[in-house]
Amino acid sequence: MSSPLVAIIIGSKSDSEVMADCATVLQELGVASETHVMSAHRTPDKLRQYVLSAPDHGVEVFVAGAGMAAALPGVIAAYTTRPVIGVPIGRSGLNGMDSLLSIAQMPPGVPVACVAINGARNAGLLAAEILALQHEDVRSRLEAYRAQLAAS
Repeated sequence: MSSPLVAIIIGSKSDSEVMADCATVLQELGVASETHVMSAHRTPDKLRQYVLSAPDHGVEVFVAGAGMAAALPGVIAAYTTRPVIGVPIGRSGLNGMDSLLSIAQMPPGVPVACVAINGARNAGLLAAEILALQHEDVRSRLEAYRAQLAAS
């Protein structure tokens, strides 16, 4: 597999099951990705170092899944001008509404795209759409995917 174009970052191993849908759809579309577990709160130095170095090995888009306070997507966005897509994870007592609002309410100047609670598959598709602007091969596979959806 070629260098990863998408970095999937998960705040906790417990979020892996939800975020697997992102990796799956990217794999279906032939988009190389890599997945890491890094916490904005427990491993902030490791996260910062990874985000700053990721573009050097080909990462063009970040997808971050986080629950509860969901600081992870915003922290990533603070360290990069690459697109960041946040996936609110619904595992708290508030069923993910806390995560959704944390991601959607970013301050002006530090945007994070936000998909639905547990919407990791759509996050992968959005990442592919962003990549399709510069990668013709991704665009053609995404168009075929959409045609298949329409046919079904």
